[in-house]
Amino acid sequence: MRPEAASNRLPEIEVLRACAVAAVVLCHAHGNLVLRPHHVFDWLIARTRLDRGVDLFFAISGFVISRALLPQLAACRRRGDFITVAMGFWIRRAWRLLPSAWLWLVIILAASLWFNQSGAFMSPQANAWAMLAGVFDFANFRMAQTMFHTDYGASFAWWSLSLEEQFYLLLPPCAYLAGRFLPLAMLGVLFSEAFRLRTMLMVLTRTDAILLGCLLAMAARMRGFHGLGARLAPIYARGLAVVAAVALVTVGVGDNPINRYAIITVALLSTGLVYLACQDRGLLIADGWPRRLLCAIGARSFGLYLIHIPAFCAAREIFFRNGAPRDETIVALTGIALLLFASELNWRFVEQPLRDRGRHVAARFAARRLILQSASLEHPHAA
Repeated sequence: MRPEAASNRLPEIEVLRACAVAAVVLCHAHGNLVLRPHHVFDWLIARTRLDRGVDLFFAISGFVISRALLPQLAACRRRGDFITVAMGFWIRRAWRLLPSAWLWLVIILAASLWFNQSGAFMSPQANAWAMLAGVFDFANFRMAQTMFHTDYGASFAWWSLSLEEQFYLLLPPCAYLAGRFLPLAMLGVLFSEAFRLRTMLMVLTRTDAILLGCLLAMAARMRGFHGLGARLAPIYARGLAVVAAVALVTVGVGDNPINRYAIITVALLSTGLVYLACQDRGLLIADGWPRRLLCAIGARSFGLYLIHIPAFCAAREIFFRNGAPRDETIVALTGIALLLFASELNWRFVEQPLRDRGRHVAARFAARRLILQSASLEHPHAA
């Protein structure tokens, strides 16, 4: 039962992560970094839904996590085996996600208290509540409560992180209890969501893309899964990917954002892109410096996602204190520079070392569990 390993990373999955975070950052730059009217940018935002990069993230998470975890859970024959696998998974996830997430919640709250003459970071009270919601993983529920009513705070992007962490918490026991019926259970949940008119709370707790990613990971273990991908020529696959990506960010534009079918359509398109990426045959982009650049961005996508709003707020605050320039391009470039610099520091000094630390802690936990299980088998009445 091996933990998730960096060697298992698929380059084109990293490419998709880069595209997803770029879409979200561009979407949130409108109104958070670029405040003045800009005809090209305004036209782009009005005709796309770049925030759907989040759904692509969900599909990727469902696939990547299930690809590593579900085979381990399926191999569990005793409750002790399940505890070892599930706790190891939760330990690795906690060390991977929580240090960066909590660090930037603290930074945002501190900035709202002491670096906020412009009000860019919103009120300290809103950020204090947002920090509690982020730490205790109910940010998506708080977002549903505050949307269109009150300020959430500058960490509103944490709603999707809370949703993913809720998924990480529930997946191991649900998979263990459902056993071989897990695909049917997931399909049941998927269909119960897909064709209902959704409230805002249902939109912010949606699992369509995550479940489809999980189902894709389970299908990947079946014979013939890679058959279609093997027959696709890269030129045709890239054409399909472009069409899917354009559809992903344009479907339902101008309609009610919580309409009945847009979310499941976006989830299906996202999963289709993940399917092409997981073939590991260069179907999305050929090897070369553009792919290596996108892979580097994808590896840092978690930090980029967490940091882009505070970086944008910091740029606005800096220029508010020093006099707003006539050309807002300078503010935008400053915000992007702050984002790239801070996310690189976060990746090098927080994400990488603590992710490795989490693997070591999980490995030690598994070793101790193995020793205890061996001792209990040798001396069943010792306890």
